[in-house]
Amino acid sequence: MQSRLVTMEEGGTTNPIRTNQSRVFPSRLLRSMLFLLVAGIVLSVISIRMYRNLGVSGALQACFQEPISLHHLIKPPSYNKHTMNDSELLWRASFVPQIKEYPFKRVPKIAFMFLARGPLPLSPLWEKFFVGNEGLYSIYVHSLPHYVSNFSTSSVFYRKQIPSQTVEWGRMSMCDAERRLLANALLDISNEWFVLLSEACIPLHNFSIIYRYISRSRFSFMGAVDELGPYGRGRYDINMLPEVNISQWRKGSQWFETNRKLAVDIIKDTKFYPKFNQFCRPACYVDEHYFPTMLTIQSPSLLANRSLTYVDWSRGGAHPATFGKNDVSNNFFKKIREDQTCIYNNQPTSVCFLFARKFAPSALEPLLQNSLDFFGY
Repeated sequence: MQSRLVTMEEGGTTNPIRTNQSRVFPSRLLRSMLFLLVAGIVLSVISIRMYRNLGVSGALQACFQEPISLHHLIKPPSYNKHTMNDSELLWRASFVPQIKEYPFKRVPKIAFMFLARGPLPLSPLWEKFFVGNEGLYSIYVHSLPHYVSNFSTSSVFYRKQIPSQTVEWGRMSMCDAERRLLANALLDISNEWFVLLSEACIPLHNFSIIYRYISRSRFSFMGAVDELGPYGRGRYDINMLPEVNISQWRKGSQWFETNRKLAVDIIKDTKFYPKFNQFCRPACYVDEHYFPTMLTIQSPSLLANRSLTYVDWSRGGAHPATFGKNDVSNNFFKKIREDQTCIYNNQPTSVCFLFARKFAPSALEPLLQNSLDFFGY
């Protein structure tokens, strides 16, 4: 009986001791962990302040960044996509190298700029025209802002739409669209010549002839006529003074070709734009007067004073004639291409037009069937 009591007493005195030791150990561990946590927070705060004050973070970031190369600086946006608004785009596109010689091999290209409402019904003909000439051209399409094209990945028109806005016929928004096309094309440093076209345009010659004709010209092809009467000087507003007087007022075709210098002059303009925006509204059609007048004042010696795009106004009215499948014939195009006389590099020539409009979608089939005979492609 006494033995059992001792055992129970020993067990009774031993258990509390064990319990007290197990309680002391976690409290010390907890204090140590708390101390380490506070120390870590303090060190983190000190480190962040050092990074900010001494610029250490920028230095570390620079160590891991890929070095900037010339390729990165001159590479145009992929698939003509970017997030720049018009002001940012025009500012960026106005950059001009001050050293004329390029420090890399540059193959000059023609930028084909299509100003369209939506679809390009004659695109299959243009596909044939471009075949085999990769690296010598670029394509840009300005359409309605919400229009989505459905070209296949193999098409030359695949993802060639630029960020666009709504265009009103005869309004400054038309010139805005043209400047937007030029500015996007200028982002590619290899684009040297810029041709404005519509969805109703076709090429009248093969690519080699057109490239040679444009690249060898000493002039840009923009009409700039001092036209008397109600449709020329009659559209002039006295409020255009002092930037433009009536003797400088010009009229020309909307469809032009310019070199890179004149393209930059057009998109960087802030002197003439406000005047034309405010004082050239229907019945003054700004797309016929703004660029011809401005470039006549600034660079008259660089203009050929004619367009490369054939248009038939003989039927009268506010819009030119539209040609359908019944108009497509060898004689029709022979008349356009050969029965003409104009000046090329100060010499007379019969090759005056490289493009023609307006062609209806119904003309596509006979054009495709006879393109080799008619145009050489």
